Amino acid sequence: MATMTDPPRESFRLSMLIYDTRYRSLTIQVIALFAFMLLVAWIISNTVQNLASLGKEVEFGFFSEPASYDINQRLLDYTSRDTHLRASFMGLLNTLVVAVLGCITATIIGVLVGVARLSRNWLIARIMTVYVEMFRNVPVLLWIVFAMAILIESLPSPRAFRGENATQSLILNDSVAITNRGVYVPEALFSRSLGDVRLFGESSLRFDVSLDLVAIIAVLAASFFVFRRIRIWAERVQNETGNRPTTWHFQVAVLVVPTFILLAALGFHLGKPELKGFNFAGGTHLRNSLIALWIALSLYTAAFIAEIVRGGILAISKGQTEAAGSLGLRPNRIMSLVILPQALRVIIPPLISNYLNLTKNSSLAIAVGYLDITGTLGGITLNQTGRELECLLLLMLIYLCISLTISVFMNIYNKRVALVER
Repeated sequence: MATMTDPPRESFRLSMLIYDTRYRSLTIQVIALFAFMLLVAWIISNTVQNLASLGKEVEFGFFSEPASYDINQRLLDYTSRDTHLRASFMGLLNTLVVAVLGCITATIIGVLVGVARLSRNWLIARIMTVYVEMFRNVPVLLWIVFAMAILIESLPSPRAFRGENATQSLILNDSVAITNRGVYVPEALFSRSLGDVRLFGESSLRFDVSLDLVAIIAVLAASFFVFRRIRIWAERVQNETGNRPTTWHFQVAVLVVPTFILLAALGFHLGKPELKGFNFAGGTHLRNSLIALWIALSLYTAAFIAEIVRGGILAISKGQTEAAGSLGLRPNRIMSLVILPQALRVIIPPLISNYLNLTKNSSLAIAVGYLDITGTLGGITLNQTGRELECLLLLMLIYLCISLTISVFMNIYNKRVALVER
């Protein structure tokens, strides 16, 4: 009776790392990795040695030195006596403000323009086409400078609002002033404020957190949570009975009433800007540099987003539109309920790239005098301290972290809207 046994296993030999296809690819990858690491180590070592020979060892002590320059547009308190680290922190906040505002505005405009380009109205479709082609094919730096020039040259000066012979007046119940020095809008004030809490003590990263704002955000978050629970309950009832209960008045009340009560308890009122001397005082001052950068980046990026939206909509079969129309849905409801939700899986991936491009294009802010992280850390601080390597490395690291953060959140959202295969 014959018995079958497994063939003896071949013992491992070093030559198998090269000649055996099971190990060859891994060997090549390991060698390439070590070669890359050696190259990086050589570059770093060579750079450190050259800087040491010039008497410029790598160190970050300059961040504790006084910055000695002002930042005109800022969110937190800052003076020229603060450190370079504080100035860089202010620049980072300015970059984030432009990035967030620009992404929101560009998305809204881009979606509207992308849908309008598919309109059956010939004139609307052609106007949107001209807008897209005009903004896509002109460098964004020119649009930023052009927007700044329009704001400075076309808007009135503050002196036009002064006296009985004033040629200009405030708008929106005398609460907003639009001038060639910027836009003055009301600021939120509380007569019964809860106060502020300072984080990080007196360090360069200090900032005051308004307890009023924290309370408002908490109430809004709770309201949205209840709003969503009401919606889920209505959908469950609809699935079980076929009839959807009327809940819109409850949802509106949940969103409005708690916030209104809180604002009344805090004594909320608006502090309007007033003309004093040669300029306006009070309120919140949005400088022309911020507005020009915001408008230019938004309109420029919206042109690319519009094409992404148009391509995503065209990727959806016309049968979807016809099926929705046969159910009696109107065109605007078909677009919002049927087409756009399906097109998101095509739109989101390239949309991430445009958000990243907008964030990086904000580094052109120095052209109109808006001090972002590039203008502070990569501009004035670099020139004053002569620490080119440290400043540029930190600047690249900051932009990398911002871009990766945007990518992570957008990829999470992309997974939520992706089709689930069964």
